[in-house]
Amino acid sequence: MSETNDAAADADGEICIPINVSEQIEFCFARGWTDGLPVVPASRALVDEMLEGGGLKPETIIADMPSRKVAVTAEKVAINAVMAGCLPEYMPVIVAAVKALATPAFGLHHAASALSGPTIAVVVNGPIANKLKINATNNVFGPGERANATIGRALRLILLNCLKYRPGVSDRSTMGTPGKFTCCIAENEEDHPWEPWHVEQGFKPEDSTVTLVAASTMIQIWHYGDHEQFLFSIGDALSFLGSIAILGQTPGAVVLGGEHAELLRQSGWSKQEIRERIVGNTGRSIADLKRAGRLDGDITPEDEKTLHYAMDTPEDLMLICAGSPIGALSMVMPGFGSSKTAGRSPTILIEEP
Repeated sequence: MSETNDAAADADGEICIPINVSEQIEFCFARGWTDGLPVVPASRALVDEMLEGGGLKPETIIADMPSRKVAVTAEKVAINAVMAGCLPEYMPVIVAAVKALATPAFGLHHAASALSGPTIAVVVNGPIANKLKINATNNVFGPGERANATIGRALRLILLNCLKYRPGVSDRSTMGTPGKFTCCIAENEEDHPWEPWHVEQGFKPEDSTVTLVAASTMIQIWHYGDHEQFLFSIGDALSFLGSIAILGQTPGAVVLGGEHAELLRQSGWSKQEIRERIVGNTGRSIADLKRAGRLDGDITPEDEKTLHYAMDTPEDLMLICAGSPIGALSMVMPGFGSSKTAGRSPTILIEEP
């Protein structure tokens, strides 16, 4: 963060960083280093504390980003984590999230530059979630917890400042979502009908992990009824005719609130059975896709009987539990676009120093 402009340089061209904190904040605004909200000025001492929190040297390369022709160093991650308001102990989570961004399966450029402007949600599993007090229950997607708010914000600042995904330039989203400011949650592993997500992915329960979810939107499902009726509603939300994801079949996610998780526990159905039923319920007839203008051509009798599904396979659906134990509400997060080769983030191990 050593660049300057004319207004921030003295007669000899030397950098003049303001001493007053409010002026430092305005300096960051003037340089375009913010997400539109004030940031914490990144002093050398604060950056060093953040690096220590991750057990990292400044020059350590966290991830190479070939699509952006840049390598993200630990120091750059630490600077943006400070600006986001993170505590040093959050650094290992942010580092793992940056590594997830760099995986080919995630398809960074598709997710970060798409017209659909997806939210990139950070999902944390394992003991570190409790240790850092990352919210997994009441108002899980809302405000109130520093860890949730600042970890997600740090990743967005890295996208803006290190990877140059700026609105109207490389970030071409038409609408965007409020989740592009920040979106970080933990899975509620204590009130869960099955094994948690990271264990399903082959990790040990005592491991801590990060998974990224690229979602075009978030749809709350309010539903009282039996489990089969509920799963029909979930499938409908993942495949509404206006969804940008229905043709591209990018992976989606469902976040089950407490009452719905309990409903599925009582059903006795396995996680795989539920996943298969939900994806099976996303089928839309070719005829309806043509009526909605999503596909071209005249409607034939065969189109009325031929179904197109929102995902290629049930394995493309992420099922996790989070939110309040009270209220028959869950969150559906459809995929973000038209590329089957993007939005598939592996689960990354969090390495604590």
